[in-house]
Amino acid sequence: PYYVSINQSLFLQAYLHSSDPSLLLFLDTCVASPTNHNTTGGYAIIKNGCVRDPTYTPYYSPHRHILRFKYNAFQSLRRNPVVYLQCELVVCRSSDYSSRCYQGCVRRSKREADS
Repeated sequence: PYYVSINQSLFLQAYLHSSDPSLLLFLDTCVASPTNHNTTGGYAIIKNGCVRDPTYTPYYSPHRHILRFKYNAFQSLRRNPVVYLQCELVVCRSSDYSSRCYQGCVRRSKREADS
């Protein structure tokens, strides 16, 4: 566990352990939740590559296989004393420009209900 106070910034880094230099990481979804197995509910920091939390800040990394960002613990800690941060990352080939990594924020349209 990592203990933080309300309004404290969390600095996170994801690292892909691979000998293939052509791979890169993309942060698709990151959710703060009171349970350790919930990425659909909870407080969305990033969802479908779209920033949902105004305190989210990406940081430069000199390597494509390292992803760095900051998030302010204020929003998710207010209601729950224990919060789990769960992130879904995508691994892509850097040369595949049609991959999920290059799509960025994907806003999914709501489906219409038929009569």
